[in-house]
Amino acid sequence: MLVNIGSPDAPTTAAVRAYLGRFLSDPRILGMPAFVRVPLVYAFIAPLRAPKSAVLYQKIWTPGGSPLTVYGEELAAAVGGVYATRYGHPTVDEALDRLGDVDELVVLPLYPQYAAATTASTMDAIGEALARRVKVPAVRVIPPFWANPGFLDAVASAARPVIEEVSPDRVLFSYHGLPLSQARAACDRGPTPSGDCCVGQTPPPFCYRAQCLETTQRLAARLGIESPVTSFQSRLGPAEWMGPSTADTLVRLAGEGARRLVVITPSFVADCLETLEEIAISGAEHFRAAGGEILKVAPCVNASPAWVEVVRGLVA
Repeated sequence: MLVNIGSPDAPTTAAVRAYLGRFLSDPRILGMPAFVRVPLVYAFIAPLRAPKSAVLYQKIWTPGGSPLTVYGEELAAAVGGVYATRYGHPTVDEALDRLGDVDELVVLPLYPQYAAATTASTMDAIGEALARRVKVPAVRVIPPFWANPGFLDAVASAARPVIEEVSPDRVLFSYHGLPLSQARAACDRGPTPSGDCCVGQTPPPFCYRAQCLETTQRLAARLGIESPVTSFQSRLGPAEWMGPSTADTLVRLAGEGARRLVVITPSFVADCLETLEEIAISGAEHFRAAGGEILKVAPCVNASPAWVEVVRGLVA
C-alpha cells in the first residue's frame, strides 16, 4: 500500500487538508486518545500544515499525478494486481471492487521494514474494508521484505549508476523516522531503539531500527560502500523521534568535509514527497548551505523491471 492523494491535478490546499486529516487522525500515526487526537488534527495540525504541504506537493507533481500513483499503478499492472492507498484514492474498498469476487486476497504492504504506523495500519484498512463485505476471501499477507535478496539487489541496481556518476565522499541511507514511543513498544529486545538494541543479532520481526540498520549493511556490502551512514527523516510534532535525524546528519557530513553526497532511501519503494522534495530539493539546499556541493538521491525501485520480478516472486 502506498500513500498518495490520488488526483492527476496538483493538489489544492483543501485537498491536502482533507488528506492530512485522514492520515493524522489514524491512531497508529498519533498515539493519543481519540478525544484529543481528532480535534487536534482537524482544528490545528491539518489546517496549519496544509498550505505549506500543498506547495511542496506541487513541486513533485507529474502530468500523470502523484508519483506514488503513477509507479503504484505501473507496478500493479505489471504483476496482474490492483493498487490501493491507505488514505487517498484508490481506496482499499475501490481496489476490492476492481478485483471482484476472488477466493484468495494476497496483500503486499509496500513497506520494506515493519512499523505499526505503516504495515499494521495497512492491515487495519484491509480488515475494515472486508468487514463491510458479505463475500470475504481468504487473506494472505506478505511480510516485510527488507532482507529479501531480490529487493536488496533492485535497490542496489537503482543506486549504482548515481554512485558512479557522483563519486561521492559519503553515502547516506535515510529511512522514514518513527516516534521513539512506537519503536520501543514494538522492539523485542531493548527498551531504547535509539541505540543499538538489536544490532549484530538476527533482527526480530518488529524492531524497525534494527531492520533499517541491517538493510544499510547489506546494501553497503552490495555496493562496496565503506563507512555508510544511517539517519531517519520526516519528523512530525513535538514527540521524541528516532535519531539521528537526516536534516542534522546532512549538516554534520558537510561540516566534516563531505562535498559530494549520495542519499539512498531504502524504506521507500516509490519516489514520493519524502524523497523528491524533502531530500532531493530541501535536503540538497541544506547540504549546500552547510558547505556541501553536490547531493543526489538514488531513485527508488519504483516500477523497475527488477522490482517487478521481485514482487511477482513475493506474491506467487
